[in-house]
Amino acid sequence: MKTLNKIIEGKGIAIIRGYRTEDAVKIARALKKGGVTLLEVTLNSPDALRTIRELSNESGMTVGAGTVLDGAAAQGAIEAGAKFILSPTLKVETIRTAKRYGVVSIPGAYTPSEILTAFEEGADIVKVFPATALGPSFIKDMQGPLPQVRLLPTGGVTVENAATFLEAGAIGVGLGSSLVHKTECVDEAFLNEIEMKAKRFRELAMMRGVRT
Repeated sequence: MKTLNKIIEGKGIAIIRGYRTEDAVKIARALKKGGVTLLEVTLNSPDALRTIRELSNESGMTVGAGTVLDGAAAQGAIEAGAKFILSPTLKVETIRTAKRYGVVSIPGAYTPSEILTAFEEGADIVKVFPATALGPSFIKDMQGPLPQVRLLPTGGVTVENAATFLEAGAIGVGLGSSLVHKTECVDEAFLNEIEMKAKRFRELAMMRGVRT
């Protein structure tokens, strides 16, 4: 299955930020047990490219890079194995680099004009960021004038409210600290908590009539 289809089917991208490779791998495996196999490793994490390489070798996981700020960073992440590129802002250079190498481009945008520009420049999905300031109603409103644009709200989306964004028309959501919060102790209890949260996300999405 192509990466874009995996994102559309999976609905939730788990954001792993600030963890070294060894702990990130443990977290990723816990997420997979809970049914979430789309992973974003932010480039402002320690050893981010190493983490992307390691996770790309994990069976059944689709790994992308987040907090990608320019084309050079996108290229480095792609060479490390990233299958999709997420950015907090709209930068055409980054979109073009992702498209040049055949990976999914997900730039960040905040306004209708930015969203349309991102789409016209070749974005496969547009990350609506920060979604907490806009809410599900914004996603629904965009379905009228821009139904052709795939939207992925991120920032303020939680395990508990994700289904409302999906029902409003989002093709998926980015799940940050509500799913994987920062801790200094990646122990069995923490990993079990992440697994349960991942399962909860899938349950809530299914309960609200959203296909996962």
